[in-house]
Amino acid sequence: MSGSSDYIPPKVWTWNKANGGQFASINRPIAGPTHEKELPIGRHPLQLYSLGTPNGQKVTIMLEELLALGHSGAEYDAWLIRIGDGDQFGSDFVKINPNSKIPALMDRSGEKPIRVFESGAILTYLAEKFGAFLPTEPAARAECLSWLFWQMGSAPYLGGGFGHFYAYAPTKIEYAIDRFAMEVKRQLDVLDRRLAESEYLAGSDYTIADIAVWPWYGGLVKGWTYGAAEFLQVEDYKNVQRWADAIFSRPAVQRGRMVNRLSGDPSSQLHERHDASDFDTRTQDKLAAAE
Repeated sequence: MSGSSDYIPPKVWTWNKANGGQFASINRPIAGPTHEKELPIGRHPLQLYSLGTPNGQKVTIMLEELLALGHSGAEYDAWLIRIGDGDQFGSDFVKINPNSKIPALMDRSGEKPIRVFESGAILTYLAEKFGAFLPTEPAARAECLSWLFWQMGSAPYLGGGFGHFYAYAPTKIEYAIDRFAMEVKRQLDVLDRRLAESEYLAGSDYTIADIAVWPWYGGLVKGWTYGAAEFLQVEDYKNVQRWADAIFSRPAVQRGRMVNRLSGDPSSQLHERHDASDFDTRTQDKLAAAE
């Protein structure tokens, strides 16, 4: 097998700053802030600090879906956190999320601001706050939460496992890529079997389970993630493809996917979102044309 090495782990691991590949500048074995940085606060009740990664897209899609339903209290300011620059280690951000990961949300609608971090927690919080996209009947609620937490447990194998070793690691290691490719294909089969018997993951209704899973696995089967569509033969998962297309057809999903996005066509990038009109006037192509 290629990718073998003579590396023998030492008795005690020590931090070698030269390691880490593409993310070496932001990876470290300790928590806490690295610098003082105040976060901006906009005019809306909900203040989101994020980046348009799959985890970030979950929350912006949820907020756009809530607004589409007429929940005006879901209006939000989305501020860009450039994780490659280490913004997530700023003092104010760490106060919201001590784990220094996006997305992070502050709800300022009440007497006392409420912080919420971890994307699954944010989705659940918003679903309960607005009474939407989370069933209340016990069995349906349990099914929804089961698939939500399936995503929380499964996606690290897709992102930190397969994605890292296939797309980002400084060297290609056959063992690591094979190990995680096998697991990702198993997960796609789990989804495909479920979606063969159900329109959406939790049943006949679109829920936060779909909102959580789609940015990761929908993006994967549509070929948007890691350039791995052919490698993983994603076209074989017909039910996942059907589900991914149905969700992507939703206007709120298309809007949510644009927010805090730094890659792709400039017309699909809305670096910050402070008003619904920003989708028409402040995408990167519009800003560049106005210069």
